[in-house]
Amino acid sequence: MIWNLSEVFNNPLGALTELAYMIPIVLISLTLHEWGHAYAAFRCGDPTARNLGRMTLNPLAHIDPIGFISLLFLGFGWAKPVPVNSRNFRNYKAGEAIVSLAGVTMNFLLVVLASIVLIVLGRVYPQAFLNNALMQILMYLLGINVSLMVFNLIPIYPLDGYHLFELLFARTLPTKVFLFLRRYGNWILILLLVLFRRLGASPISLVQNGVISLILYFISL
Repeated sequence: MIWNLSEVFNNPLGALTELAYMIPIVLISLTLHEWGHAYAAFRCGDPTARNLGRMTLNPLAHIDPIGFISLLFLGFGWAKPVPVNSRNFRNYKAGEAIVSLAGVTMNFLLVVLASIVLIVLGRVYPQAFLNNALMQILMYLLGINVSLMVFNLIPIYPLDGYHLFELLFARTLPTKVFLFLRRYGNWILILLLVLFRRLGASPISLVQNGVISLILYFISL
């Protein structure tokens, strides 16, 4: 599910066509992810994101250029974090958990949507599988959103998984563990991603491919 720059030189028209399919999916996926955080925070009692114009489906309010390009070329990426003031939550722990999971929940729903479309097409109109453009769009919808789900659940700051990790283990692990992750989380992520790229394999890609294979297996039943 990664757009390969080398394809531009080998097959420029095909590569640009794939990019045309991928960009709308990336915009939709990142936008809904961040909107989910903003809406969940608002429902839990915190209007910060809404007041700052982030509870919107306008992609321009959410897209981080580097994260957007990273998702296109590397298979993992991010948007601008939604500002949240957890002190406004009516229930702190519930609010933290709900808001942290809201983004990946939106991506999960997009995965379910793509899967349902594939199931319906397979049973009602199997000839649609011969349409390469439609299949590419659906596979990008699956792959990109699985990638966002897996990447954001890594328990390293500032990802959503870190907030869940802190919520679950704040009383059992030393405070210095969380201080360390907050201070060096960005650098740890960069180091891990560079390491995975050098090894030629990424756990994110492996899980992504595994989930997609599992989905397609159930579709074929």
